[in-house]
Amino acid sequence: MTTKSPITTHILDVARGKPAVGVAVRLEGLETSNQWRLIGEGTTNADGRVTDLMQPGSLLAGQYRLIFATADYFAGQQIAAFYPQVTIEFSVAAPAEHYHVPLLLSPFGYSTYRGS
Repeated sequence: MTTKSPITTHILDVARGKPAVGVAVRLEGLETSNQWRLIGEGTTNADGRVTDLMQPGSLLAGQYRLIFATADYFAGQQIAAFYPQVTIEFSVAAPAEHYHVPLLLSPFGYSTYRGS
């Protein structure tokens, strides 16, 4: 069994029906000082996934956000996109659980959910 980051993500480009490859992703946590702190960053792989944003066992309860560099992704396809970046904020209440936060993306819209 392999261990992975307690927070993972993937992006599906729903306009193309394919994983979004090469998207820069940042994971930040909200500190008690109300400042966001960088926890990890990565780039989506050939399957549109980032699975190594933080060390296994390092997750604490609190507020987190994933920031996706969508403008760069669409610019690489010569597509004008409405959202230059997508930021998803979420709460972690049970740090022993795994949090998978997918992004369904198109040039003019997006949606997300807590995956498994």
